[in-house]
Amino acid sequence: MTIAPQRVVTLHYVLSDQDGTVLDDSRARGQSLEYLHGHGNLMAGLERALSGQDAGAQLSVTLMPAEAYGLRVEALIREVGRHAFPGAEVAPGMRFQTPGDDGPEVVTVLEVRDDAVVIDTNHPLAGQTLRYRLEILDVRDATRAELAKGHPLPPGTDPGEVEDKKMP
Repeated sequence: MTIAPQRVVTLHYVLSDQDGTVLDDSRARGQSLEYLHGHGNLMAGLERALSGQDAGAQLSVTLMPAEAYGLRVEALIREVGRHAFPGAEVAPGMRFQTPGDDGPEVVTVLEVRDDAVVIDTNHPLAGQTLRYRLEILDVRDATRAELAKGHPLPPGTDPGEVEDKKMP
């Protein structure tokens, strides 16, 4: 079956930076990636490259920063009061997940002072060219429940238990 909107795709990937350093490997973790094509669950550039591919295909995709996690924005580096981290032991390089305007965001601590902490809310991979090696394992039609939720459902989920807000 061919990858197209409204289909669930299962794949393995190896993500590397522009120097070839492996950042993530789904096969090494023993966990393939499953996503609903055409629903914004992957970066647009990756979805474009996968569109029209068939199960069994292997491909390499390079995404420039603007197609991946965006360019680094210096305005996203800012100083916050030390009180924003009550009781926490904070050190440069630490990462925290916090609620953001568009959902959870990762905050990286750059510097710790007595009264302030310098943080970076750019995505950790912002500004980087990313290389993906992909192997498409399976392509199938999405179920009505998956379309209603906008993502694949875990195996064994009873579709009758899924609230159907998007489908007539």
